[in-house]
Amino acid sequence: MTTPPAPHGTPDVPLISVTGEARLDVEPELARIGVTVGARGRDRRTALDDLTRRNTTALDLLKSYGDAVEHLETGAFSLTPELTRHGRGERVRTYHGTVHLTAELTDFTALGELTTRLADLDLTRVDGPRWALRPDSPAHRRAREQAVREAVQRAREYADALGTTLDALVELADHGTEEIRSAAFGPGRMRRLSMAAAAEEEPAAPLDLEPQRQHVHAAVDARFTMRPPTL
Repeated sequence: MTTPPAPHGTPDVPLISVTGEARLDVEPELARIGVTVGARGRDRRTALDDLTRRNTTALDLLKSYGDAVEHLETGAFSLTPELTRHGRGERVRTYHGTVHLTAELTDFTALGELTTRLADLDLTRVDGPRWALRPDSPAHRRAREQAVREAVQRAREYADALGTTLDALVELADHGTEEIRSAAFGPGRMRRLSMAAAAEEEPAAPLDLEPQRQHVHAAVDARFTMRPPTL
């Protein structure tokens, strides 16, 4: 049976401990946008009907882009009464309703047009985009492989400086792969237009959105045995 090396090495079985790192800048694979649809009315039913109609309009627009929108989901829904500030008793002044949608796009050529059309809807706010990589993106694997190669190369350089060579890998510990994401949803645009005014306006020009490159970082710790050098 082979005796494992001592934790800190010995003169007969010296150890080299190194860290290998990799940093990649890659194009994003996903763009996420948040869409908040709003409505308000003096009675509950009017606010709810308006919210339902605007939510349907936003969903239909998002779905009309087909495969460009890879994932679409509805998040929080709220319908909140606003009470009058003066007078006795609790009297409802108006009702505020919101529905939050999240869309994930893979076709960035459609992104500018879609966000502009969404922002042009009545009482609709658009936040984003937030650029990202897929969880199983090949970029993560490339970063990990590069970090391991960096660790091996660094250990070899230390061994070369001592006039010897590496013997065996003792341990390889992964720090994990980190994707430095872009900022969360930023300020959006909310418009409130009468239906007549909206019909008379010219369609807004599509936004020119440049994808933000993603930074991927991977690191490993590695320990190697080496042949005893002659010092």
